[in-house]
Amino acid sequence: MSKTDKTRPWWVRLADAPMVTCAPAHDHRFGPCTLTEEITAASASLNRRLSGCHWQATSFYLFDLGGAGGAGEWSFIRREDRRRDRRAARRELRAHRHGR
Repeated sequence: MSKTDKTRPWWVRLADAPMVTCAPAHDHRFGPCTLTEEITAASASLNRRLSGCHWQATSFYLFDLGGAGGAGEWSFIRREDRRRDRRAARRELRAHRHGR
């Protein structure tokens, strides 16, 4: 298996740089702290949990490193907007050139 970031599980990428890519999220409403020292798939979360202490992904991981996976989608949306603008500009130029 390749050792690139792309093929590694998200929680392993969180564990690479604790306090940068993830931070402890404490919730002691239902008992004592349950946060583990080691970051595992069971103790990590990309979004909020309903209860219990866990390691939560930071905005640095979600948005700067592409942990949320939305970077490609946002690029596609922006590209579609620009494409629409370019096509509209070409239509206007053609209409102006042909005297319509």
